[in-house]
Amino acid sequence: MELTSAFAHVVPEQVRRRYEFREVRNAAAVLAAADPAVWLELVAVLDTFVLRPDHLLEPGGNKSAVAAELDEHFRRRGWREARVDTATTLSLHRMPHREAGEQWPEITESTVSNQGYKVDNFKGRVALDVEWNAKDGNLDRDIGAYRFLYESGLIDVGVIVTRSTQDIVALAATLSVRQGQDREAAERTARRFATSTTTNIEKLQHRLARGDAGGCPVLAVAITAATLSDEQRPPEDEAPALISITELDSRTLPAG
Repeated sequence: MELTSAFAHVVPEQVRRRYEFREVRNAAAVLAAADPAVWLELVAVLDTFVLRPDHLLEPGGNKSAVAAELDEHFRRRGWREARVDTATTLSLHRMPHREAGEQWPEITESTVSNQGYKVDNFKGRVALDVEWNAKDGNLDRDIGAYRFLYESGLIDVGVIVTRSTQDIVALAATLSVRQGQDREAAERTARRFATSTTTNIEKLQHRLARGDAGGCPVLAVAITAATLSDEQRPPEDEAPALISITELDSRTLPAG
């Protein structure tokens, strides 16, 4: 499926400079037109979010802290966690046989209920999940949920906030060295964001391009190194040589 670029026309420049965007079916323009108030809230959250060194340096990528902070920004604006449960009722109508003295249909009903998947943030007709360095299977779950909700007429757009790839790896290594870690420890920190099993914009783009969302417009937003606060940003002459994902994949580090 062809990716679109409507976001370039509706996302303010100062926000585009700090994040990467991908979309299908002109998701950003659809959201901006369908619910301008909700769209402005999304833009405001992105504009005010600031990445901190501890988001990158604490073990596990500290995915819960990033998600919790973003979720709290949305909560203050009226977004809520939501779950859609389904119930399918089947009715079997056994028709009467007049010659046997039967006058009314015999009806047998069976109901199958299913507890649905939770969406991190829901408001109006928009579903939004934050997947900061989470298990990459979450992307399949999110996109599948959006597709179902869209086809059921409950949402107009799905939004996933994730992270960029190479620049986050390099930033994690740079901040580690700045905090006094040796190169091996810095590589270990960076590797948390170079693993092939966690969420990032490239994995999300692949799923969108192959059409996993069906007809649902989906906007992908990637947190980049540019969201780090200016006062925390290492000067260029202080930064060590960039550590690439390819370089990390080519070596085996001691466990720990």
